[in-house]
Amino acid sequence: MQGLLKSWALPKGPSLNPKQKHLAVQVEDHPYEYRNFEGTIPAGNYGAGDVIVWDSGTYEPAHGDGETAVLKALRKGALSVRLHGKKLNGEFALVRLKRARQWLLIKKNDEFASKRDVTRDDRSVISGKRLADSKSPSSRRGGDRST
Repeated sequence: MQGLLKSWALPKGPSLNPKQKHLAVQVEDHPYEYRNFEGTIPAGNYGAGDVIVWDSGTYEPAHGDGETAVLKALRKGALSVRLHGKKLNGEFALVRLKRARQWLLIKKNDEFASKRDVTRDDRSVISGKRLADSKSPSSRRGGDRST
C-alpha cells in the first residue's frame, strides 16, 4: 500500500483454524523492494537475525474495492482481506486491540479453513531454506514468524 509493505510480526505464526486468534504485532512499514529479501540482518540493527520469505502472493480487500478501502479499514482497526499465497489462502481478518500496535489475526471460515498447522511448513517459498538451518543464534531460539 502506498509503495510500502504493511507488516505484522506473528509470534506464533498464522493459523488456518477460525477458532484460533493469534497475536499480530504491527511493526514498521518496509519498502516494497524488501518483499523478496532473505539473509541476515546484523546484530544491533532493527529486526536483527535471519530472515526468510515464509509466504508470497497477493491480496484483495474482502469488503470494498482497492487501496482506499484497505487504508480506511486499517484506520478503523478492522481489516478483512482475501489472501492468494503459496501457503495462506482465503479470508483473514486483522482486528486491532486496545493496546497500540497489537492486533489479532483470525482465519475466516471458508474453503481454506483447516486444523492443519501451516507453520510446520517452515521453508522459504523463494530459497527453500529454513530458519532452523541457520547458523545465527537468534534464529535457533525460535524467533518470530512473519508473513
